[in-house]
Amino acid sequence: MTPFEMLHSVDHTQLKAFASWEDIDKLCKEALEYQTASVCIPPSYIRRVREAYPDLTICTVVGFPLGYSVTAAKVVETKQALADGADEIDMVINIADAKNHLYDRITEEIRALKEAAGDHILKVIVETCYLTRDEKIALCKCVTEGGADYIKTSTGFGTNGATMEDVVLFREEIGPNVKIKAAGGVKSLKDLGAFLNAGCSRIGSSSCIQLVRDWNG
Repeated sequence: MTPFEMLHSVDHTQLKAFASWEDIDKLCKEALEYQTASVCIPPSYIRRVREAYPDLTICTVVGFPLGYSVTAAKVVETKQALADGADEIDMVINIADAKNHLYDRITEEIRALKEAAGDHILKVIVETCYLTRDEKIALCKCVTEGGADYIKTSTGFGTNGATMEDVVLFREEIGPNVKIKAAGGVKSLKDLGAFLNAGCSRIGSSSCIQLVRDWNG
């Protein structure tokens, strides 16, 4: 797989709180030029991006980045994002529920958001940097039983991003219908290829296109 082909698996991302329309517009143009899987953008920009780029796949975030908003609020966020034109939803679990081992509650929240998302892709961010190995394994079960499409390692706003160890663990523990998205750990084209070869179907990154440009000279 060439570096350009690897970009087809990248959610080209801009989620900084101070992202301007110029930043988002640049992101969208790059995504179209390099044929990334999607753009991942703040919910407040969805409608404008959908109007400006009707054929672009739009991913957005819910309960982001800390995850501790109540489920009802996350459901409303999801429905509004889809109404505005989003195609994919990346939700953050309530990490405190994981630390308190309230896994049934997490599963039910995922199930509620998947019901709201319907046929749209739902990715579940578990923020691995705050979790023990046993908690990660338990959350693989939550994501599987909740009916989500992906488990995602990180928000990119925590203390660490994706690691190969976590991707390997997820691959062993998730159900057969759940895919893996790594985020926050890609610093080079070698990293990008390694995560894809390890079993990731998506990569969340703000830097992959620049990495490919640098490689291409």
